[in-house]
Amino acid sequence: MGKNNKSKEANIEASSQSNPGLCSSPEVVVLIQKVIAEVIGTYFVIFAGCGSVAVNKIYGGSISFPGISVVWGLIVMVMVYSVGHISGAHFNPAVTITFAIFRHFPFKQVPLYIVAQLIGSTLASGTLCLLFNVKHDSYFGTVPVGSNLQSLVLEIIISFLLMFVISGVATDNRSIGELAGIAVGMTITLNVFVAGPVSGASMNPARSIGPAITVHIYKGLWVYIVGPIVGTILGGFAYNLIRFTDKPLREFTNSGSFLKSMSRSNQSAV
Repeated sequence: MGKNNKSKEANIEASSQSNPGLCSSPEVVVLIQKVIAEVIGTYFVIFAGCGSVAVNKIYGGSISFPGISVVWGLIVMVMVYSVGHISGAHFNPAVTITFAIFRHFPFKQVPLYIVAQLIGSTLASGTLCLLFNVKHDSYFGTVPVGSNLQSLVLEIIISFLLMFVISGVATDNRSIGELAGIAVGMTITLNVFVAGPVSGASMNPARSIGPAITVHIYKGLWVYIVGPIVGTILGGFAYNLIRFTDKPLREFTNSGSFLKSMSRSNQSAV
């Protein structure tokens, strides 16, 4: 594997030297493709999910709450299978940050992914506002129904579950990768059923920031930034902890940190 990677890097360098243009670099082209996939994927996730919320409020419960829950799960599942092989189908800044922390994603690409996700969410929210007469009572974003603390705790818990499942089906080579979209989509459906009436079940800062920017409703927005990020990091940590339980405990309590030992294990596995 090491020799193949070196030869690929040499080919990329040779190609970039022979074609000095910025977009002629294979790495740049692939990164652009990933960013575009994230914009498109996030756009349709927000358009379908938030669109079901808007339609349900504007047209008198025509979809119903269970229908909204199913729509969120289905659109995520569909987009995972559509662009997952291109960008990884994050659609969520909290997921991107967590992947980077646990060495499943390069840190240098994190800002680009987050910007792409926010652009996709904002464009989708703007589209919905143009199509429907969205007012404050038909707002399709997320606002705490109870206290901010209650919604914060719920967002942490459901984001923990989401990232725990994502880690299991998307980062562990022992899992059945073809079922990743179904597992993630079903997890989102379950989370919306449980937390939707209370916090809105965001699990995704982009899902909350886009509608807030478009409709100018910022009540409790910090909850949907802090909660999902904290929850996904904890969920990713928990899965990576049990992933390595076949090793002696002393390997995790030596002078090296847990993240360093986990990184070495990932490199040896590759």
